Amino acid sequence: MTEQPDPSTAPDEGTERTPAILLAAFEGWNDAGSSASQTLQVVAEAWGAHDVHDLDPQDFHDFQVNRPMSVRDEDGVRVLKWPTTTISVARTPVAGRTVVLVQGIEPSFRWLDFCEEILDVAEEWEVGSVVSIGALLADVPHTRPVPCQVTSDDPGVQALLGVESSEYEGAAGIVSVLAQLAQERGMHAMSLWAAVPHYVAQPPSPKATLALLGALEELVGEPLPLGDLVEEARAWQAGVDELAEQDPEVAEYVRQLEEAKDTAELPEATGEAIAREFERYLRRRDKGGGTPPPPPVR
Repeated sequence: MTEQPDPSTAPDEGTERTPAILLAAFEGWNDAGSSASQTLQVVAEAWGAHDVHDLDPQDFHDFQVNRPMSVRDEDGVRVLKWPTTTISVARTPVAGRTVVLVQGIEPSFRWLDFCEEILDVAEEWEVGSVVSIGALLADVPHTRPVPCQVTSDDPGVQALLGVESSEYEGAAGIVSVLAQLAQERGMHAMSLWAAVPHYVAQPPSPKATLALLGALEELVGEPLPLGDLVEEARAWQAGVDELAEQDPEVAEYVRQLEEAKDTAELPEATGEAIAREFERYLRRRDKGGGTPPPPPVR
């Protein structure tokens, strides 16, 4: 059963109502290095999200693929933790915009019904935009900034953000299905993806999570607290550096990836691009004054 909106998430009376935005990430095929699911976990904790709806795992999961976990609760009682998908709601700290968060595991069955149930809840919370978040393994070096890309087949989003539709054709994950069905319902839909180095695929991948959070700041229009992620990303990169140095073949492969990456991005290494990066750096650390965040996606 879905919990109805309450005063803690409703906009103040007399203020202009900005449509809610939905952010969705799923563990599994769409979640290289667990960076996409970890991104939403950071957002949920930072903005104090509270649960409003759970999807019944019996309807959507093969328990031989995603088994329940036997754990002890806070009282020491043994319980089963089932692989479910939870929808929670938070308000952004500056503008008070409603943010709906969808966190779970990519389902095994009935993908269309799964997405329709999520979107039914989204409509109850008056969601206007849906951002599906994913991460993929790619031939990118761990020593360079993690590439993030926003794509959309929605002409309105393309005009507002200056993004293009994805050129990808092939097997699709649940985030792609959710985005397409959202657009069919009249919601603005877009996808945010990070590229994780394939040779360090095991989670966690804090550098990729950090990059996704930075991209989300741009989309939502409000700063996100990064906590210990900056230091964790530095430690992660230092650890991978050390492992690469111990294997000459890996070190040479990383060097080749660096050269390919730097060559591909050389035309973009202009003063304007550097200025944009510096503006993003300042916005993340803005404590309420200085440069305001960009307008959010509506």
